Amino acid sequence: MSDDTKQTQEISVLRSAQPTAKRTAKNSVFLDLFQDKKNLLKLYKTLHPEDTDTTEDALDIVTIDNVLTDNLYNDLGIMVGNNKLLLLLEAQSSWTVNILIRILLYLAQSYHEYFERTSQSLYKSKKVKMPKPELYVIYTGNKGRKPDTISLSQEFFNGEDIDIEIKAKVIYESDKDNIINEYIVFCKVFNEQIKEHGMTKQAVTKTIRICKDRNILKQYLSSKEVEVVTIMMSLFDDEQIMRTYAKDIEKETERKTAEQMIRKGKMTLEEIADCVSSLSFDELKELEAEIMQLA
Repeated sequence: MSDDTKQTQEISVLRSAQPTAKRTAKNSVFLDLFQDKKNLLKLYKTLHPEDTDTTEDALDIVTIDNVLTDNLYNDLGIMVGNNKLLLLLEAQSSWTVNILIRILLYLAQSYHEYFERTSQSLYKSKKVKMPKPELYVIYTGNKGRKPDTISLSQEFFNGEDIDIEIKAKVIYESDKDNIINEYIVFCKVFNEQIKEHGMTKQAVTKTIRICKDRNILKQYLSSKEVEVVTIMMSLFDDEQIMRTYAKDIEKETERKTAEQMIRKGKMTLEEIADCVSSLSFDELKELEAEIMQLA
């Protein structure tokens, strides 16, 4: 059997494993929730309650995939007519200001695509028209002493006056009754159920039931319950498969390295163990015994 065939079979075995909840479950729901123009308008009205004129038809999703190496399932771009660009990035319960870098890259890519879409050239003397940006982070963890606004200059350059600046408003759980707050509560309920039941279907179904009982995203969860369960469940997501595949490749490479070291006989197994982190000492002893038998 060739190495390629073996690796393909290993990936097939991974795909046939028992279902577990996706690590990106909440992210997928975040994006799916606002695919519905009614929910998208509710989101916009939450951010701009003073705007009574904007309708569903004025809103377009301009979400970008693969701005970074990972798929940005939890990043949402919204065009409001031709005048306003809203970027909403979800930060999960682990706080990180690195989200500002994601915003910077996302914003640049969004404008690049906007100029192409509107046939505007950056290489002509005529000044281009561009929508005004609004940047938000929806944080699903507890606020604590975290700021209401984060900025690139403050977080990365000690508040210095830098030549490019990114500022984003951070939205936390509140006592307000709106769709963004409901989503944050949904995430917190899901986290609680994961702690109790692990990344299982039970955690998913209990999350949906609890939220419906508490009138959290009730209409969305009631009308799309089957789809939501499907979104949140997966055999293994592609990233998990690739991580496992990469580990297998790394271990095989280090095994060949260890084999060469053992054959040369210039290092002890303890010394070799320090050089090949993916192989345990017992595995090195077994490899040494195999080599001795073939000698």
